[in-house]
Amino acid sequence: MRISVVGSANMDMNILSERIPLKGETVKGTDIEYRFGGKGANQAVAMAKLGAEVVFYGCVGDDENGLKTIENLKKERIDINNLKIISNVPTGIAIITVGENDNTIVVVPGANDYVTKEYVDSVKKDLLESDLIVLQNEIPFETIEYLINICYENGVKVLLNPAPALKVKENLLEKITYLTPNEHETKLIFGENIDIEEILKVYPNKLIITLGEEGVAFAKDKDTIIHISGRKTKVVDTTGAGDTLNGAFAFKVIENGNIEEALKFANVAASISTEKLGAQTGMPTLKKVLENL
Repeated sequence: MRISVVGSANMDMNILSERIPLKGETVKGTDIEYRFGGKGANQAVAMAKLGAEVVFYGCVGDDENGLKTIENLKKERIDINNLKIISNVPTGIAIITVGENDNTIVVVPGANDYVTKEYVDSVKKDLLESDLIVLQNEIPFETIEYLINICYENGVKVLLNPAPALKVKENLLEKITYLTPNEHETKLIFGENIDIEEILKVYPNKLIITLGEEGVAFAKDKDTIIHISGRKTKVVDTTGAGDTLNGAFAFKVIENGNIEEALKFANVAASISTEKLGAQTGMPTLKKVLENL
């Protein structure tokens, strides 16, 4: 099975502090680390570590961060034959403040903004050989819409992780195979006063809502909500947990087609990823996940 990711690749600047500062406040940091990130690259790495055949499509700058990103993706055995290097443009960067077992993130897109419709056209033939295409909202949304329509017309399954959250048109929702927002993103997409269980029932086997420590939920049919509880663990850093869940779910659901089993698997993978600092460094191997199921 071949899974393709069209998305962002960033360098993460992780700033550690005792707590996350309030608006207008300055707090003292305890450490700073640079790690590989970007939701697209993260999800590709999560799948690759589990043993999936992964192809990554995206753009990096011709700077040092871009070169390091390329080497890292190669190290993870990810196919980057269609990765594009953009001259005189910086690789995307994310500034992450970690404190109190949580984080805040500011993303500067850089080369990620060059993942355009024209870029998609240049790799379209190769892309359509995928069994599943995984998308996130850290590349231009017009590109995402374009890709969803192309995939729908050609019978290719699509998973959209709508982060950062943007309003998704109703006709586009019908063309997506799996939509995986968290609670906050769900309310931004469907409305602040939306009832989680009711909206799940509107999109059975499509809408999958992640609930942080509480796990994940989806509707098996228009009457049955399946809730998969979170796995208890000692949290060090939640950065990349959502990306791990999405990657692990994509890996498992394309393998056996069972959403509930895939989410149980993904939930465990995501919890394991929080036990180490950094988005990609905590992502588990298949052996590690199976040991904890």
